[in-house]
Amino acid sequence: MTGACGCKLLATLLLLALSNSVRAASLDTDLLDIQQTWARINYSTAPVDRKATEFGHLATKAATLSASQPGRAEPMIWHGIALASQAGAKGGAGALSLVKQARGVLETALKIDATALSGSAHTTLGTLYHKVPGFPVGFGDDKKARKHFEAALKLNPAGVDPNFFYAEFLLNKGETVLAVKHLKIAQAAPSRPGREMADAGRRQEIAALLGKAGSIGR
Repeated sequence: MTGACGCKLLATLLLLALSNSVRAASLDTDLLDIQQTWARINYSTAPVDRKATEFGHLATKAATLSASQPGRAEPMIWHGIALASQAGAKGGAGALSLVKQARGVLETALKIDATALSGSAHTTLGTLYHKVPGFPVGFGDDKKARKHFEAALKLNPAGVDPNFFYAEFLLNKGETVLAVKHLKIAQAAPSRPGREMADAGRRQEIAALLGKAGSIGR
């Protein structure tokens, strides 16, 4: 009897492990699809109003995935990124509600797992706090921006995104030498499998920002 019970328990545990493995693989596939769709929209030459619409669809898709994966920060982070990207494309007063939504989603993701996607929630929040207008219009705050960028770099010191966005922040703050340092780290960052389009687009942005930094230094 004990042996039969033990076999049943082992079979149940194996099935559970297999189910978890299948769900994890499915999530990875869905996340890669969202990542690649974001890159296609972001680096396309489409008009900004069309980009805003497409980012909106992507945000809805990411939100649906997040709802189906309770307790996982990764789809939640991409929901926040899509909302922030939609706001950037939309611009104007209409973007404020979107960035507030993005901030809320990303802060929730941080509470679940601050290390998810190599600290991407910190990187995106840093960008939002830097680029959104300050009080009384918005919630922009460069001190909070710097704090989030530094947290992202602790988690992913050689990553292309945290170094690029921190460099952009530093350049805007007049800290050109440090900005160039982080741009060169971003430039040397390893390629990310499955994210070739995003990497190519980001490297063009890095080159442009290095050019801007060079003109400031002259």
